[in-house]
Amino acid sequence: MLMQHSKKNILLILAAMTPLLLNGCQVVSVKNQKVNVTIANERDSILTRNKISEASLNVLSMTGSEAKKCTEQPDQCIQDLEKIPQIQDEQLLSTASEVYLAKAIALSNSSSCKVSIISKHQSEEKQKLNQAAYDDCLDQQLVMLDKSIRYSYAYLFKTERQPQDRIFDNRQVQIRDFYNQALAKMITSYALRYKGNKTVPKDIKIGKSIYSIDYSHYPQLNTQEVETLLSSYNLNFSGLRSLNRRDGFGAEFVAILTAPKKAEEDKYIVDPLHHHYQGGVNPNIHDPRYLAVSITAQPRTGESVDEILHNPNFSLKIYDPYSIEKIQVAKKQYPLAANFSAPYGLWLAENNLGASAYLTLIDRDEHLTMPHLYMLEPFNPNKKVIVLVHGLASSPEAWIRLTNDIMGDHVLREHYQVWQVFYSTNMPILESRYQINAIINQTFNYIGQDTPAAKDAVLVGHSMGGIISRLLVSDINLTQPAFKLLKNRQLNRFKDDPILSARLNMQPIPNFDRAIFLSSPHRGTEFADRWFTLAARKIIKLPGAFLGALADTIQEQDLNVQNFVKDVGNGLIQNGPSDLSNNSKFTQLTENVMPKKGMVYHSIIGNSTNSQDPDVMSDGIVPYKSAHLDGAASEIIIKGGHSIQETPQAVLELRRILRLHLVHLGLYKP
Repeated sequence: MLMQHSKKNILLILAAMTPLLLNGCQVVSVKNQKVNVTIANERDSILTRNKISEASLNVLSMTGSEAKKCTEQPDQCIQDLEKIPQIQDEQLLSTASEVYLAKAIALSNSSSCKVSIISKHQSEEKQKLNQAAYDDCLDQQLVMLDKSIRYSYAYLFKTERQPQDRIFDNRQVQIRDFYNQALAKMITSYALRYKGNKTVPKDIKIGKSIYSIDYSHYPQLNTQEVETLLSSYNLNFSGLRSLNRRDGFGAEFVAILTAPKKAEEDKYIVDPLHHHYQGGVNPNIHDPRYLAVSITAQPRTGESVDEILHNPNFSLKIYDPYSIEKIQVAKKQYPLAANFSAPYGLWLAENNLGASAYLTLIDRDEHLTMPHLYMLEPFNPNKKVIVLVHGLASSPEAWIRLTNDIMGDHVLREHYQVWQVFYSTNMPILESRYQINAIINQTFNYIGQDTPAAKDAVLVGHSMGGIISRLLVSDINLTQPAFKLLKNRQLNRFKDDPILSARLNMQPIPNFDRAIFLSSPHRGTEFADRWFTLAARKIIKLPGAFLGALADTIQEQDLNVQNFVKDVGNGLIQNGPSDLSNNSKFTQLTENVMPKKGMVYHSIIGNSTNSQDPDVMSDGIVPYKSAHLDGAASEIIIKGGHSIQETPQAVLELRRILRLHLVHLGLYKP
């Protein structure tokens, strides 16, 4: 009995002491945690969640202050951290960069930093108050971003350990992202704060800080008006299967140049090669307006951490990421960040070329009467040129997959620059060939025939564009064969016509020495004669600007315009879709025309059937026997339909051929 009482007393004593025991020691338990949670805890930061990183929280715990209070009053928070000698330089600088960035993000999400639509309907006094609050909020945000940039830079380059010593540290990747994002947000917020500026200013002033814009690494931008700088981080594209980037130091932007107004751009010109253009250059040759830009912020003077944090003078250095892959920072070389897809995607999205391509087939009044040539990056005299020619009812959008892959392949990006031809596919193919021949020749003259870029170019054409491309690299005079197809009445009218002769006497563009044809109906297709295609061909009309300009020229030569108009649509002068018929006079005239002697050419052909019989194989529109060309350096048949250029297999083959071209030129060793 006594023993039982003793046991009970011991249990009561232990029970009473339990809270004291728990307070006196730490109880640790363990449980399994998913790997994604572990990785998220290590790598997430204020950029990926509404909470600062674990690394910063660990540093803040040394002050005993809460993270929320610290991000609300970042200056006081950092001052408190500086008083603790046990906090290392890396810990202080990295935490400060995130805390200031967190405050900037909080400000950007606040109502004060947003102008309400409702405010437009408020009183003038209320609108002024709202605008003042908005401006003040943006000013505060810019100051926070300025400080985040400075602390990030100091961490990355001015601590005892060098960046290469932290190559495997998650923290270094986080701080690089803080720097890049803070810089992107600062430039974007500054543009919002001073949106009345029509162009990008020479200096950005934030509080006592002055960021001087340095164009020495992108001199082209120093001579042109930059309308807008858009952060690539904020752009999301549908239709691009991948975004081709290069990881590194710096913020990624798209610079949009002010659109030039060019005279004669929409005027149809019968003889473009001998036309006197205002300014001396064909206005349909377009230098790139959407440019990939990489920007860094670096101290102009000063080497110490204190100078980086407090010296007001910084430089915003603007780089062309196509020509510059590495930059010098703090006397060492580092890769430059870049986004190569964003300018291309923005150009496609804002110009809606696909819709224009369809409209030109049925709308005579569309402005796409003359071919246009677009350069997709600033001209580089040392990079070989690829010219892409799309097919029927298509546009440069047909080449999205290939163009994006070229930008993403470092070998191809380093050695090639892309030009895209955009033309109205309701034109007679002979006319399209003549006009495209003119604008490509004019573009090579524009860049200079003596530059390395003007030699050893590659021509790529799909469908109707493949036919045009074959004729662009052919050396033949079709005048006499063409006259044999004309009736006596037509022959008498046209035999001495220089307009027709200029379109029939074909000389190859000398800048190309390799061509690639994809799904090209070199011998026509019966698909163009099916009932639904015939019905569409009746709707598709020749452009009025083309007919008017041609008739005016004939009238100047004292030829009978009425008789000429009667012949339009019959014989050689038909719309593009009609020319594609395997029974058309155009096909009869051109089906046996081959590329010039010495031209290297390749065929990529689609086959949507289950047969390997050449008489049966077809991509659903173009039969194999029409797409096949004897003498090709290579021919590949890919399972797929007519838009074969969009398939991964075709893009891989194109990349193989383009690399092979570089090998033959001695520019690349695999």
